[in-house]
Amino acid sequence: MKAFLFIPCLVEHVLPRVGEATAMVLSRAGVTPELPAGQTCCGQFAYKRGRPDLTRPLARRFVEIFEDAPVIVSPSASCTAMVRKYPTLFEAGDPWRDRAARVAARTFELGEFLVDKLGCPDLGSRYVARATLHASCQTTRALGVGDATEKLLAAVEGLTLLPLAHPERCCGFGGAFSVDYPEVSQAILAKKIDDIIATGAEAVITAEPSCLLNISSALAKRAVPVKALHLAEVLAGGEL
Repeated sequence: MKAFLFIPCLVEHVLPRVGEATAMVLSRAGVTPELPAGQTCCGQFAYKRGRPDLTRPLARRFVEIFEDAPVIVSPSASCTAMVRKYPTLFEAGDPWRDRAARVAARTFELGEFLVDKLGCPDLGSRYVARATLHASCQTTRALGVGDATEKLLAAVEGLTLLPLAHPERCCGFGGAFSVDYPEVSQAILAKKIDDIIATGAEAVITAEPSCLLNISSALAKRAVPVKALHLAEVLAGGEL
């Protein structure tokens, strides 16, 4: 089986190791990853700013690049959710609406793809650590695929998951929210970091790159020796 990799801007420019781990994990699952050239931003930031006029050209570009893909896999729930909104950008009767719908139906977040599409919750991964899970808002609420993340981590040999006192708490990023309301964002983030530290975990795992960047930055500022890892990195067993 072949899967086209949808690599978000944040992963490409700031967290390339997450993209590499995603490709490695798909290969381990027996899937051949292919990275189509010419990928651009999915338009999520403009969309959340209330600018569908700026998002629409990016949606058309995405559809053109991925239209022939048998399946599309991304290590980001928020960007996957954006692609699934593409059909709503076009009026009924517009050919782009149907084209976008077909592409959206074949686009999956990594954990969702492995568990729900492939039926492969156990990849034989090994990662020895005491860790806690940050279940991102996008993974759990926007896509509703948080269970897939948990099933995949439960099957990782050597990994001990420690519960957060408040697992439902957001990390405070929210894209434009952290720009418009920085004080509120930082207050929410501080509570999340306190929860992570209180578990005594050596690592915190999330399936959302934006949360990963936000949390890892806060941990670094506090000089806390807790690793922030993407789901794909754990499933790859640190073999990067």
